[in-house]
Amino acid sequence: MTNPNEIVPGVIFYSYNSTIRKEKVGFLSNHTLVLLVSGNFMLETSEHKVSMNKGEMLLIGRNQLGQITKTPEPDEYYETIVISLQEDLLRKIALEEHSELQQKYVGPRNVLIPANDFLRGYFQSVIPYARDAERKLTAELGILKVKEAVKLLLHTMPQLRNLLFDFSEPHKIDLERFMLSHYQYNIPVAEFAELTGRSLAGFKRDFQKMFGMAPRQWLQEKRLTEARNLIESKNKKPSAIYLDLGFESLSHFSSSFKKRFGKAPSEWSLRSSLTR
Repeated sequence: MTNPNEIVPGVIFYSYNSTIRKEKVGFLSNHTLVLLVSGNFMLETSEHKVSMNKGEMLLIGRNQLGQITKTPEPDEYYETIVISLQEDLLRKIALEEHSELQQKYVGPRNVLIPANDFLRGYFQSVIPYARDAERKLTAELGILKVKEAVKLLLHTMPQLRNLLFDFSEPHKIDLERFMLSHYQYNIPVAEFAELTGRSLAGFKRDFQKMFGMAPRQWLQEKRLTEARNLIESKNKKPSAIYLDLGFESLSHFSSSFKKRFGKAPSEWSLRSSLTR
């Protein structure tokens, strides 16, 4: 079985892991509903941290960057079912229900959903398709299952209507503050632009004014400078930090570090330990 397994392509996913795993992710356009079948799940964003245990549910708001930590329990896999609540479908549901945005949503962007028999029963109906790749959930039935999930969410927490049915574009946010908080995420510049409420051209223009250099150049410089700081002052090993700083591989990190500072990070680490 592939991991994650797409139960309905692009809409419903099943994920499993046998060992602890951390990954940085960008939730760029869709709200996401997560059911934790087994294990422990933790999401950390620049705003707050939220965790859940087996059998709990979390609604993750759109347009966020965060780090997810997936931890299996002893002798069990980590298992989740993830449903992407795509905007087109949410618009259709809003039209079907003649639902209009009543006011701006002001609650947390990541919401633990109180467990109830209706939602438990709903997820139990999806689990067999998740665990058995041979069982096929048709696209039509998959869409119906997503609609059912949305309606059960609104039945459980009516206030989420103002979160799910807010289709406005993200407003321009403080570029400097956002980039200093999120520079370590390995996502394309175009996605940084979208997350700050700007077109790509507008983002590059504002970025040049703010930081005095192009986004790619600044991101590389910021990540490498932070790496050097962690090696020098925190005695961090290069292999322990390169992923957290947005580098795709240790070899890429090492070559970039050496090009910038004249020595490989392993040599810099040794030099730092000798001067203590």
